[in-house]
Amino acid sequence: MKYEICVLGLGYIGLPTASIFATKGKKVLGVDVIFKVVETINDGRIHIAEPDLDVLVKEAVQSGNLRAATNPAAAEVYIIAVPTPFKVTADNPRAPDLTYVEDCTRSLAQVVEPGALVILESTSPVGTTEHVRDWLYEELRKCGRMAGASAGDDFPLLFAHCPERILPGQMLKELVSNDRIVGGLTREAAVRAQELYRCFCTAEIFLTDARTAELAKLTENSFRDVNIAFANELSMICDRLGIDVWELIRLANRHPRVKILQPGPGVGGHCIAVDPWFIVDAAPEEARLIRVAREVNDHKPHHVLAQILTKASRFKAPVIACLGLAFKADVDDLRESPAVDIVQHLAEGGAGELLVVEPHVSELPKALTGGAVKLVGLKEAIVRADIVVILVNHRSFLSLDRSLVRDKVVIDTRGVWR
Repeated sequence: MKYEICVLGLGYIGLPTASIFATKGKKVLGVDVIFKVVETINDGRIHIAEPDLDVLVKEAVQSGNLRAATNPAAAEVYIIAVPTPFKVTADNPRAPDLTYVEDCTRSLAQVVEPGALVILESTSPVGTTEHVRDWLYEELRKCGRMAGASAGDDFPLLFAHCPERILPGQMLKELVSNDRIVGGLTREAAVRAQELYRCFCTAEIFLTDARTAELAKLTENSFRDVNIAFANELSMICDRLGIDVWELIRLANRHPRVKILQPGPGVGGHCIAVDPWFIVDAAPEEARLIRVAREVNDHKPHHVLAQILTKASRFKAPVIACLGLAFKADVDDLRESPAVDIVQHLAEGGAGELLVVEPHVSELPKALTGGAVKLVGLKEAIVRADIVVILVNHRSFLSLDRSLVRDKVVIDTRGVWR
């Protein structure tokens, strides 16, 4: 069977994308290397938390338009939506790691047919779409399916980059309503990708070249990172000067052309905490402001950690309640979360008994297992704690009766209990 679309990677981006295409009538194969994920999806269930995604996946599977497997198959279009994390090299502890992208690209060589469109959705360093093209043609030559010396001589393929621009918690809405950027290695590739996304995207779809599309996504998240860094730096300045940063920002924002963001314990998630480093890696001499902003945000968890340890030193055997592990409010996504980083450092340093409240997960991440940290309910944590640290502004924390923490030491990194 030849599918219309094959989506490689069924995580936070791939699964919603595969499902929405399927509900629009496309025959879709979703591919993931984790068998449990494949089994879960084929049962019409989901393995990640996202509002209404369970309904969408169930509908897509029951219609017969979505099927999951551990290996790709022949398709008209391939969409790559796998992670692009860091790796440590001799020169750079945060070098882009394109291993997942390369591996799934090479896996297509046995099944791809001439004329197919390959779309990279993974947020990637500039030039990655070109690497995808080169990796695939190299693999096609290795397995004897292409004899031509140069790319595409006897095996024409199209390549494009279409970065996702969706927010956890609002993915299904934003998949449809957000503008999209499509960058092709050729004009034909960009136009064909644009036509594909029009089947569900109601917003504008802008065409450009692949390198510009790659840098556009990195630029969007770097812009946000720089602005968050300004707020986080202000919060540390205010701590030094004994000023309420939340009051300061509230007053400064009364200026008609000023809109300072809110500080926090750092910056997490797979995008904002990662993407700026891709720009720094590509242009280290030029990306000075982007680098400093990243360093400010990477340092903020250590600033919060120092505050907690100072307060904990007042107690002989402190009980510390840490509210929230997710990288942002009301999601289960712990990737690059500064809250996890803070709790891990507290545990490793033997700061005290650690009670973690995270209503969106049922078990602690691997980094926090081993006995030093206990996952508990909000009520137990508040009752038992000497120190309460608010790391994530989950809705369930906002309505807490403040009288319950009147006699506690409170460190509010989100400004929700002022």
